[in-house]
Amino acid sequence: MPLLIVTTEKSGVDRYSKEIAQRLDVRTIESRRYLSLIEAYQLSRLLGSQDDIIHLPNQNFARYALFIKNLYIVTVHDLVRLCFGFTTETISERILLRLDIRGIKRASHIIATSQTTRNDLIAYLKIPDDRISVIYNGLDHSIFKPYKVGILDKPYILYVGSERPRKNLDRLIEAFAVVRKEFPELLLVKVGVAGRAQEYRQEIMRKLESLGIIQAVIFVEYVSELDLAYYYSSAALLAYPSLYEGFGFPPLEAMACGCPVVTSNTSSLPEVVGKAGIMVNPYDTDSLVEAMQQVLTDSKLRDDMVRKGLEQAKKFSWEKAAEETQEVYNKVANG
Repeated sequence: MPLLIVTTEKSGVDRYSKEIAQRLDVRTIESRRYLSLIEAYQLSRLLGSQDDIIHLPNQNFARYALFIKNLYIVTVHDLVRLCFGFTTETISERILLRLDIRGIKRASHIIATSQTTRNDLIAYLKIPDDRISVIYNGLDHSIFKPYKVGILDKPYILYVGSERPRKNLDRLIEAFAVVRKEFPELLLVKVGVAGRAQEYRQEIMRKLESLGIIQAVIFVEYVSELDLAYYYSSAALLAYPSLYEGFGFPPLEAMACGCPVVTSNTSSLPEVVGKAGIMVNPYDTDSLVEAMQQVLTDSKLRDDMVRKGLEQAKKFSWEKAAEETQEVYNKVANG
């Protein structure tokens, strides 16, 4: 019986392993994603003693594959560290990245969560195409669906995610400042933790102050999935101009909740959104302004986006992801 590591944090990457584990006949080991040296040693020894196929649920666990003697599978959610490296990296972070790369290359099979990630694996790591299967992430449709709720008493544009530079929050803020001149009651709600560097949050706050919109932007830290669905359902639109995503949960969740999506035309985002959203060049602030203004002023366009978004979201489910993952298990087991 395959062994799947289930990570215990609360991001989309962690949600993946939890949802898959619930739907497959597998043994599981729970683990935090980032481990101390002692914890890493203990996990490595445990994995090295296994006789069954091991499924490593994200690329950060590939570093432990060097101790695995049996067949193993790695799910790669993105290669962001190769495409958008950290501003500063410690020596240990560089070493661990190299170990992750070695572990990915040695895998019996790799699951990529988008065609974009598959293409990155081929381009950056020279992985043969026949060792990669694309399996899209799913969605819990019992939670992410339209709700008739009112989170705020003013209209708002929603952004969901961290504040890392590749998320492009600074350009979104610049675009929002322009849009708000036409809609003075409009707010921007940012849901999600600050991310890796507090310095970037400080930069964002300085930009808000310089633009004179600091009172118009609301920061919300972690919320439950149900509360997040409420935020989507009552938003005027989701703005998600990320420069790079290996999959991108927020646009999918937004569409499932009947929220129009304005997002980037780069990386995996067109795969997720299909023809349901408006996609713009994330480096072009003017295009982002225009797209948001269109959604806010054209009710017919908005209704069409809502309808198409609901249909697009139906294409993604955890049941489908689990079935396709089982097929990969069978393929690896059969050599």
